[in-house]
Amino acid sequence: RVVFGGGSNGTVLLDLPAVPLPEAAAGIVLLGPVTLESLLAGAYEGLRLATIVICVGAANSLANPKRLLRSVPPALYEVGTALVVAVSVLPQLADSVQRVRAAQSLRAAPAAGRVGSLRRFLVPVLEDALERSLALAAGMDTRGYGRSGDASPARRRVTGALMLTGLCGVCVGVYAGLDQEAPRWLATPMLLLGVAVAVLGTVSAGRRVERSRYRPDRWRTPELLVVAAGVVVAVLGQWVARQQPLVALPRLDAVPTVSLAVLLGAGVALLGAVASPPTRVTAPGVVTA
Repeated sequence: RVVFGGGSNGTVLLDLPAVPLPEAAAGIVLLGPVTLESLLAGAYEGLRLATIVICVGAANSLANPKRLLRSVPPALYEVGTALVVAVSVLPQLADSVQRVRAAQSLRAAPAAGRVGSLRRFLVPVLEDALERSLALAAGMDTRGYGRSGDASPARRRVTGALMLTGLCGVCVGVYAGLDQEAPRWLATPMLLLGVAVAVLGTVSAGRRVERSRYRPDRWRTPELLVVAAGVVVAVLGQWVARQQPLVALPRLDAVPTVSLAVLLGAGVALLGAVASPPTRVTAPGVVTA
């Protein structure tokens, strides 16, 4: 807001000189008067972005990639396996960095400059991470990950037709929902129909994947409470955005107002944080089953 010009309308806090830009960057102003309203708008947008980051971080801290793989629909099983491997790469890379750094600190190596030191550090780290990734891939292949059954050509054509029809229905429904001049029967009804057809296509595609579950993953009370808290907060947020727009988008020239629904949503969100299962912390070198 300060660098790209927050606007000259409002209470000016700092009058900075504006930097002219060429015609190719029309509409963008560097620096200029810094107003109180522009800083408040930037603060509100920053709080929204921070909320999204916190929600994503909370989901990552609660979700277990291996348990999430069990809940992936059969049609997306290969995609889920690739995602689990991708998520597991970063912790393996961090572990490799620590082990290589500890090993190099125990050896007396001559000074090789910045480029040589960086090469001596990166090559073992990448080699170790690659070896562990190959070992993980070999273990998953041994256990049957990624194996799929046979499907007849007719079933493949039906599955492809369902997926394409569902995708077209979703696209038409989303476009009609954004375009106020489009017929209303092309908005929500078409979107729901497209989602239903896409679900049928996903179920049809999942029939060719054969996998067994010897240990079902049951939802316990803390997990149900966390999911229920998230659903309640999402519903309250949508209701506040529609019924109380001045609460969801406060004015910049007045004190923000707080309603009972917002306070209730904050309380329910805190309930989800309190009801979440505790994180198991282990000492270095200790393996938990």
